Order: sequence, then structure tokens, then C-alpha cells
Amino acid sequence: MCGFGGYFGDGVAPHDAQPLLHRMVAAIAHRGPDEQGVFAGSAVGLGHARLSIVGLGDGQQPMTHSSGNFTIAFNGEIFNYVELRETLKAQGHVFRTGSDTEVILHLYERMGPDCVSLLNGDFAFAIWDAPRQRMVIARDRMGVRPLFHTTVGKTLYFASEVKALLQVPGVHAEMDPLALDQIFTLWAPIAPRTAFRDIFELEPAHILTADRNGMSIKPYWTLQYPDIGEPAGYPDERVAAEELRTLLTDATRIRMRADVPVGSYLSGGLDSSIVSALAAPMAPDGLSTFSVTFGSEEHDESAFQLQMAKALGTQHHAVACGDGDIAASFPDVIRFTERPVLRTAPAPLYQLSGLVRQKGLKVVLTGEGADEVFAGYDIFKESRVRRFCARQPGSQIRPHLFRKLYAYLPGLKQQSAEYLAAFFGAGDDRLDDPLFSHRPRLRGTAAAKLFFSGDLRQTLTGYDATAELAARLPQDFGRWHPLHQAQYLESRFLLPGYILSSQGDRMAMAHGIEGRFPFLDHRLVEFATRLPPEMKLKGLVEKHILREATKDLLPESIGRRTKQPYRAPDSQSFVGKNERDYVREAFSEHEITKSGLFNPKAVSKLYQKCSEKPVSGYRDNVAFVGILSTQLWQQTFSAAKALGARAA
Repeated sequence: MCGFGGYFGDGVAPHDAQPLLHRMVAAIAHRGPDEQGVFAGSAVGLGHARLSIVGLGDGQQPMTHSSGNFTIAFNGEIFNYVELRETLKAQGHVFRTGSDTEVILHLYERMGPDCVSLLNGDFAFAIWDAPRQRMVIARDRMGVRPLFHTTVGKTLYFASEVKALLQVPGVHAEMDPLALDQIFTLWAPIAPRTAFRDIFELEPAHILTADRNGMSIKPYWTLQYPDIGEPAGYPDERVAAEELRTLLTDATRIRMRADVPVGSYLSGGLDSSIVSALAAPMAPDGLSTFSVTFGSEEHDESAFQLQMAKALGTQHHAVACGDGDIAASFPDVIRFTERPVLRTAPAPLYQLSGLVRQKGLKVVLTGEGADEVFAGYDIFKESRVRRFCARQPGSQIRPHLFRKLYAYLPGLKQQSAEYLAAFFGAGDDRLDDPLFSHRPRLRGTAAAKLFFSGDLRQTLTGYDATAELAARLPQDFGRWHPLHQAQYLESRFLLPGYILSSQGDRMAMAHGIEGRFPFLDHRLVEFATRLPPEMKLKGLVEKHILREATKDLLPESIGRRTKQPYRAPDSQSFVGKNERDYVREAFSEHEITKSGLFNPKAVSKLYQKCSEKPVSGYRDNVAFVGILSTQLWQQTFSAAKALGARAA
């Protein structure tokens, strides 16, 4: 894991090349605290900050092929590099290092940009192809590793984080109002849009190629599901479970490859417990596991964490996220996320990665991705119940079905059937709506836009973030099973846009920690897309086939646990005894007015409401955290500049 930046074009004077590259690298030095390096040629430059994990002594970057033809800056890991190197050796390639970086160079020499089709890994890289005078930039299939780009004049600039791009003369931090609307609707901007106007994200599974004739961007892999009625790829559940176990074991095995120890996050839930159970016997010196604990019973899972750690015999470490810890770290969280967020969940993960670093590790496995790949989220069950209710409006079991949802939210279980039906929007949405599964969440989140200023509302006139999302869906989306449609929405948008970014890469790399995700091995993802929906969501039992495939690995109490999503306290983290000066300042009428994005009077009432007593309403918590994080974003990246006056 590392960070890199660079450029292609005539916009950088030769005497400015190395100073610019050093500034770009310094801005993201947290991603690679071990070494730094730059490469500058005619109208091309690459800079790199290294976190050394594979090829400790000979993996320095930027790395140039022995022929001198190709130079790479690479962030991430290629987990099948051992097998690829043996194949390339058999074809006559000679290697000077033991690193996975050099494997990409030789594979590119043989295949050009098509080399990405053979890479099993989490990666972003830039390769300068000197003979063809072109820059080739690529990102992994599921969007684990970040990559951003912008242009000034005719020069292309790119980097692992926007911070590096802001070192480029002529690149400015200005909030994109459409991105803000998307965040306050969808939780994240729709890539390639980012929170920064005119700075873009290279989408997952895409390649950008730039030469003297211009720039092109195209996908090299797509997330695809079978049409309804198409024969299932794995009709036999026993066979499917066996193959799933084999694939997941191998995905974990190759992610244990490193020249440094590999640990594992352990939340106490099903997914991280499975990964830890598979990894434990593969760790030569024993597995270290890491958890977050909370003082509030509603959020804490420490009993399950300790039970699983004891069952596996791991060296377990926990960080307590107590009163005030979220508020203490939140400004840093926003500096690393580089975008506003609507929940505080990234903050405890920021603390957790700090604990990993403190214990001397650089790499951890995580269970992220299992919920998207095997239908674990409550939103999948909720959608199934809502569809049933729409087809059977007079059913007497409706209230019982609603109460089965969100069992970890006791307040909902006490409500009437009528309230629950209204809460979940039963019967409100068309069954053929491509966003049917997500409409309640989208409506609930978008309600926080009540706090937008009049000027911002005027700027956004006629714009609908959900319509843009629907327009981005593939042509064959309508032919998929409803569960697969919902899975696609989670996997293609929220997963890379928020889970793997704001909660994943950014929080881990803030402390120089690399996260690895066995459930996002593309072989496993492709396998899961071909499974019948009933194997993933059996009735209202989520991840059924995953439970069947791994039931011998876990204590029964954990193997049978229903999904409890990772959450953290929201507005209550910033008020009362936890309140800090920056919070009061961010919500002050002066600062809200200066930003121009929110209604000062409405925000003042919200702040007062949350300060007087803990609020449980989704809208108010989302609005509080969203407003605070947006204000912090502006203070961090744009100083006192008033934003949002122009539409994109």
C-alpha cells in the first residue's frame, strides 16, 4: 500500500517538475511513511510514497522496467503476483526484484493495458509507456484503492488523494453543489464526480489512457447478474457451499501474502469472524485481531468479539471509543475522507487503525464486502417485505414481518403496524421502480436537505440525484431479479463511494495501514452473482449460503447471529460534555451564513434541539453530522471561501 501522484503534459516547467512531485508526495505521506521517490521526464512525472509490505528491500518506486521503456507508480497489492511471476518467467521474463510491482511492469510489457484482466488485487497504478508516449492509469474492479484526476490547460494530473492535486498551481478546492446534493441523498457522490468541482474520481474497473491526441476512459470489467429465468449457475446448494468455501479460503490465503505480519479486524459479527477463522491457522506466529468497543450497549459488540477471539486463540486488542472520542478525532476524519459524511462511523475506525499501527502491524484483513456480495444488509430483507406488502396489502402477517426487521432498534418493535407500514413506505413505490429497494433510505436521507440554504436550493433547481443514479444503471438492469438489482446498487455505488472509501481506505491509510478484503476477490464476486437469490437471502435469513459454507468455523452463537450493521453514536457525540469549540464555531450563525450552503435559522434550531437532549430521529442525526462535516470540509480545504453559488 502506498500513495502516488503525477502528471502528463507540457504544463510543468522542467525546473518545477521535481519540486511539484515532492509537494504532491508530501501531501499524502501518511499513505507511505516508509520511503519516497520521484521520476521526472519530458512532460511526464511520477511521485510515490511507499508503505513497504512486499519486497521490502527492492520494491522502491517509481520503478522502471529494465528496458527503460516503462515506469510505474503503484498503490495496493497484486495478490496473485507469485503465480503471475512464474508464468512470466516461463515465457522468458527476467526479474530484478521480488516485488509485485515489477510483475505489473512485465505483464504490461507483454499485454499492454489488457494486463489488468489477469490481476487479482486491490490496486491503482499509473504506467508511463515511453515508446508510445502515453500514460495509462487503472483502478481495481471493486474500487478498493482510490484514484483522482484533473486537468489544468492540457496537462493531466492524477493522485491517490485530492490533497496531492491541491498542490498543483491552478487547482483549487471548491465544493461541487451537485456532489453535496448527492451526498445528502445517496451518502456519497456518484463517481466520477467528487466533492471538489472539476476534480474527478477514476471509477472502479476503469482504465484512463492519455497521449498527445487526448484522453479516453473505458471500463475493463463489469458487475453482471443473470436475467430472471436464466438457469442458475449453481442449482445444487451443497455444491455451491463447497465451492464458496474453497474460493473464500483461497482468497484469504493469497491475502496473507506479505513480508510483514498480517492481522485481522474482528467486529464480533459473522463476516469478520469467518475471515479471522480462516486466517488464524495461516498466520505463522499467531493471528492478532483488533476491535472497537463502545460504552453504549446499543452499539457495543465486545462480548461477541471476545468470544470469537477466545475460540480462535488470537492475540486480541481492542480500542474503546468512549464519550468524546468521536468529537476529538472528527476534524481529522474529514481531512482524510476529503468529503462530507452523514454518519460518524468512520471515526471509530480511524481510532482502530491507529491501534493497529501502535501494535506494530501494517496489514489487516477485514470482512467488508460480504453483505454486498451475499445479501447481508437489512435493506435487502426490507425490500422483500415491502414487495410482499405491495402485492398482499390485506395480509395479516404484515406487522409481524415489519417487526422482524432491524431487531437491534428496539424503538421500532414497539410501534403499531400502521406506523411501521408508513415508516417502511409499504405500498408507496412502484414495483418497477429501478430504485425500489432503496427508496425508503433515499427519502429518509434526502429529508436532511430541509436545512439547505435558499441559494443552494436555487442552484439545485431541477436537479434530482436519484434520477442521475437511475440513469447510470446498465441497460440489462431491468432484467435482473429484484435482489440482484438491490445488490448492484449497494456494490456499485455505496460500497466504493462510502464503505471502502470513507470507512475503509481513508481511515486505515491515515495511519499507514493496509486493509485487505477476501470477500471482494473478483473470483468470489463473480461466483456469487451466479447464485440463485434464494441461496443468498432465504426467506428473511441473510447470507444463507455463506453460513452453510462456514458453519463449522464459528461458535453457534456467532454463526447464527443476525446482521447488526456497524454503527456509532451520531449527534450525541458532539453535544453536552462532548462539545468542543470547533463544533460551536461550525454551527454558529456567522459560519453557517458565510458558507452559504445551509439555512442559519433552521440549523440553529437543529443544534439547540440536539444539545438539549439526545435525538433518535434519522433525519436530525444525518443532518447534524452532514452539516458539521460539510463545515469542517470547507474550513479544511477552502478556508473561508463562500461556495455553492454556481451549478456544475
